[in-house]
Amino acid sequence: MTSIICITCPKGCRLSVDEENGYKVTGNGCPRGEIYGKNELQHPVRVITSTVRIEGAAVPRLPVKTDKPLPKEKMFECMHLLDSITAKSPVRIGDRLAEHILGTDVNIVATKAL
Repeated sequence: MTSIICITCPKGCRLSVDEENGYKVTGNGCPRGEIYGKNELQHPVRVITSTVRIEGAAVPRLPVKTDKPLPKEKMFECMHLLDSITAKSPVRIGDRLAEHILGTDVNIVATKAL
């Protein structure tokens, strides 16, 4: 049995996930907690937020994020990839700076217009 805190809403339910019984989730206050509990133990994912270099803007860094959750085991590879990206101004919110990163359907998008 594994205990985790659900992060799908501000309530923060304390979940218990029983791996030996089909990843049965208890303690959830809504159906989203059950889905989160199972996924967190079977295949955890994260949205990555960071910055990349930008040329031709008033500031040196552009805030970015993944447009979908990325498998947790690829987080460090993603951060290494972000270090190699340099955007060129002008950039709009939602512009794709890298597509299908690390063999996934996840893209890196701008979160600020510069």
